[in-house]
Amino acid sequence: MCTVISVVAGEHYFGRNLDYEHTFGEQVVIVPRRYPFTFTDDKLCSEHYAMIGMALPMKGYPLYFDAVNERGLGMAGLNFPGNAHYIAPEKVKRNIASYEFIPRVLAQCANVEEAETMLSDCCITDVCFSDEMKYSPLHWFMADKHRSVTIEQTEKGFMIYDNPVGVLTNNPTFDMQLFNLNNYHSVTSAEPQNIFSDKVNLATYSRGMGGLGLPGDLSSMSRFVKAAFTKLNSVFGETEEEKIHQFFHCLYSVYQQKGCVQVGHDFEMTNYSSCCNADKGIYYFTTYYNSSIRSVSMHHEDLYSNELIAFDLQDKGRILSLN
Repeated sequence: MCTVISVVAGEHYFGRNLDYEHTFGEQVVIVPRRYPFTFTDDKLCSEHYAMIGMALPMKGYPLYFDAVNERGLGMAGLNFPGNAHYIAPEKVKRNIASYEFIPRVLAQCANVEEAETMLSDCCITDVCFSDEMKYSPLHWFMADKHRSVTIEQTEKGFMIYDNPVGVLTNNPTFDMQLFNLNNYHSVTSAEPQNIFSDKVNLATYSRGMGGLGLPGDLSSMSRFVKAAFTKLNSVFGETEEEKIHQFFHCLYSVYQQKGCVQVGHDFEMTNYSSCCNADKGIYYFTTYYNSSIRSVSMHHEDLYSNELIAFDLQDKGRILSLN
């Protein structure tokens, strides 16, 4: 399972936790402006926006988990089992396979408004990347500096929801996730007031009691609530370093420690956390076994190249001894 957030703190920051029981061999991948995409409707796209994000490069194709393009538009795909509903290609629709959805939109759209126009006649098809690699059931989070939206295709059809909290996790559908926040409207970061009764003297015996009622489990609905509360109440500071660290601390509020969520004979964990400064095209990330923040800047590379540029994650951390 996963969590993604978008934050505007002077500049736009976009990132996520990817939680799973194993890694995929993912890398930070830059797609330059002239890298040729051939999409499933046989349309060749050889001039497009550059993008950077975490992907699994397969046969020269970047299967993105999350990415941001050079205009500052970000997208991430999150697991959506039991609800995602893909269909066979339709002649009257703009057919997009789930695996190409992120690069297809980011290649051509500068902001959410342009993406909404492009996707107005869209359907997500059941076309697989290969016989060996079937499609994953996903929904998507998309954000620019001004708006966030959630994109879902269920049996009810293709939907784009406004996302006023700038957060997405997994199941259930986004409209239910957003409605569930009503159950937490009295939670506060401030010191709580006694509204139980004026006939009994109730005292706050600890800091943080305004947060009583926030969920602490790792289910997707609970993570949505906790991530939304943490993000919307966070203070992001003034410097780039302060903002990046605070962004990661928001993600760490719903971090999955290995051993807490059992999946068969294995355990889910947060394989990586990311934070992209979408205005500058700098992709910051940490991994489970290396909490040092590493970064890759798309603008340090040749963005007029026609070849993918990939970086290994350097997932082996070091412990710094001070004596």
